[in-house]
Amino acid sequence: MQFLCMGYFNPEKMNARPTEEIEAVMEECQPHIQKFYESGKVLLDAGLESEMKNLQRIKDKVVVTDGPFTETKELIGSIFVFEAEDMDEAIELASIHPTTQVDKGEELGWRIEVRPVHYFKNDK
Repeated sequence: MQFLCMGYFNPEKMNARPTEEIEAVMEECQPHIQKFYESGKVLLDAGLESEMKNLQRIKDKVVVTDGPFTETKELIGSIFVFEAEDMDEAIELASIHPTTQVDKGEELGWRIEVRPVHYFKNDK
């Protein structure tokens, strides 16, 4: 079974810190991310830029708006996909990720959302 995880952060808290501090936190993430990869179950791990667009169908037209939206306190900063037998194993694997292992993550508003993936089209 595949799981999609979204890593959230609080941009206000991240942006309020000096660049050197954020770089040091990111460096602290490296051993944890390596252990995460060594599980052999990670299929995709990607960081996301802050630029975003929202597409929505309104009155038979696709309307594109800029984001992020001001009411949002959290942004998705990363996504990753991995294989796991069930939600318990998915939680165990996601717990290895730096989001949950680096102490400063708590101060910076880091958290992970874990969701099972299903597919709309099945070729079987």
